[in-house]
Amino acid sequence: MDEQGRARRPGGRSARVRAAVHQAVTDLVGERGYGHFTVGDIAARAGVADTSLYRRWGNLQALLSDVLLTRLNAKSPMPDTGSLAGDLRTHAANVAREVTGPDGLALVRLTLALSGEGQHGLQARDELLADRTRQLQAMLDRARDRGEEPPDVLEVLDHVLAPIYMRVLFGAGPLTPDYLDGLVDRLLA
Repeated sequence: MDEQGRARRPGGRSARVRAAVHQAVTDLVGERGYGHFTVGDIAARAGVADTSLYRRWGNLQALLSDVLLTRLNAKSPMPDTGSLAGDLRTHAANVAREVTGPDGLALVRLTLALSGEGQHGLQARDELLADRTRQLQAMLDRARDRGEEPPDVLEVLDHVLAPIYMRVLFGAGPLTPDYLDGLVDRLLA
């Protein structure tokens, strides 16, 4: 219910505005790079008032974090294949597909840039990492519940995800299925 007692409709205007704002951010990051646009630019591109953005997200860093997390969850959800090896291979492939996609590198750079944006940026980055870590931990907990012996979440970050991001950021080689499977195999060995 809203303040006037009306029932909110999921998927209504609020969802359309959020989608338009998220697309505007993605487009602006791709076109201009991080740091070269304002909340006003995003609002104009999305066709909404900048006060709406401040009311909903509070600041640019919180908005950018929401865009990144929403995109990660939509494009790289945590898989549940029935085995830890299958989950990790699928997750690695999803992450690789996302970071090598049309907006992938720009969004990786945006994630890194948040760290340099003062307290709001650090908070947004930390919330993004905490949410993804919770999701990874849930995958590992499912594996433990099935009787498997999963690594800890930091090992997954260090041995599977970090190499993917390093290759993308530095152009250090392709993210082939064999390469991704090898990361998982070495982690689980």
